Amino acid sequence: MSNNAMHTVSSTNNNNNIAVFGTDGIRGKVGTALTPALTLQLGYWSSHVLPKEGPVLIGQDSRQSGDMLTAALTAGLTAAGRDVWLIGLCPTPTVSYLIKKFKTAGGLMVSASHNPPEDNGVKIFDQNGVKIDSSKQRLIEESLNNESSQKKLIPGLTSFGKAYQRHELLRGYENWLLESVTGKTLDGVPIVLDLCWGSATACGAKLFQSLGAELTLLNSKPNGNQINVGCGSTHLEHLREAVLNNKAEMGFAFDGDADRMLAVDGKGRIIDGDHVLYLWGKTLQDRNELPQNRLIATVMSNLGFEKSWKDRGGLLERTPVGDQNIYAEMIEKGAALGGEQSGHILSEAHGMSGDGLLTALQMSTICHSKNLKLEEWREESFTAFPQKLVNISIPKTSNLKRWQDCESIHKALSKAHASMGKNGRILLRASGTEPVLRVMVEAEEQADVDLWASELVRIIKKYLQE
Repeated sequence: MSNNAMHTVSSTNNNNNIAVFGTDGIRGKVGTALTPALTLQLGYWSSHVLPKEGPVLIGQDSRQSGDMLTAALTAGLTAAGRDVWLIGLCPTPTVSYLIKKFKTAGGLMVSASHNPPEDNGVKIFDQNGVKIDSSKQRLIEESLNNESSQKKLIPGLTSFGKAYQRHELLRGYENWLLESVTGKTLDGVPIVLDLCWGSATACGAKLFQSLGAELTLLNSKPNGNQINVGCGSTHLEHLREAVLNNKAEMGFAFDGDADRMLAVDGKGRIIDGDHVLYLWGKTLQDRNELPQNRLIATVMSNLGFEKSWKDRGGLLERTPVGDQNIYAEMIEKGAALGGEQSGHILSEAHGMSGDGLLTALQMSTICHSKNLKLEEWREESFTAFPQKLVNISIPKTSNLKRWQDCESIHKALSKAHASMGKNGRILLRASGTEPVLRVMVEAEEQADVDLWASELVRIIKKYLQE
């Protein structure tokens, strides 16, 4: 069964059934949660939920374990009779793009996204370049937990696929990104890029240089031992310092697999996913290219963003956290733009795949075409409500699962809601990628945020951190 509260492969009951999929694929510490043996089986059984015809693509980020896990997936897929195209180092959206371009059976990305170097993971995409749905995830997990299914991996293998090195396919993805900003330039614009030692190093600098930007590069070589360590979209301190020291107009930071992006303006202020949605959405709205003036965001998006967007006559609809939820809501509502505060942005006009490089190119070229510096464009955005996000480690999985049954937590929540009313909100949720409970408190006044965040953290630690 699927456990969306944890990212690691773990024992979930007395029968030692394993729950593999979290909110964003499979993720865990290599050698314990994610082993070569398990990864081989994942490759084999993933083949069974994809169309029978066509090759399967595999991309990877720069982690040291990437080659090993890619080899294991390849062994499983070829054992199932599938041909495999090995793309090598690339951003996650490269896989999605190439699946659609070449009409392949699907693809896999070996990456743990923003997790530390010792972790790795696998994201599985179907023939449409979309992450496989929960029903396909369950089929894979059922096969992994079925002893008779496991025996099929040993005897009777008679037809094998082949693996092909297809590193040159990355160029098609690069060209597609440049075509998305055809006619626009960044001539002479000073920009800082933090490539996070990860997937963005494959082509990030090349793309911006092609448009004429004057670049300062941080963490610009692939380094699996340093990926996400004090850098990238989860650690913006060095990007901010570099932007200020180099008097750059803007800076962009990516996570390990480059499917998310956060920016910094010339004053050192953070441009998160909410600001991206507001500013990009405002541009589309002004062009009459935003159906029903609708944006899709998640429960994490800032209340100030929501109120300002509604004041512009727009609709803002929220989903649970996860780009798959954003994608599903955009499809259902016919929305043109959606995303997460963390920097996953999906654009209907650009393939509906969270793509940090695409978002950075769009934001920088739109800004430059308006003859504005990013700090000036940011002034057209909303004023965020104070917001505090605290991650509380909950080592025991059983405690993480039962937080909603804790009466003391519910009493504190009721008291906070009564105090803040419509001018504040609180969100508690178990992470889909880490063993933590996330507490988000947001209010019009900073004092309310500090008060209720402190109180909730105290109670959660008292009753759940045992």
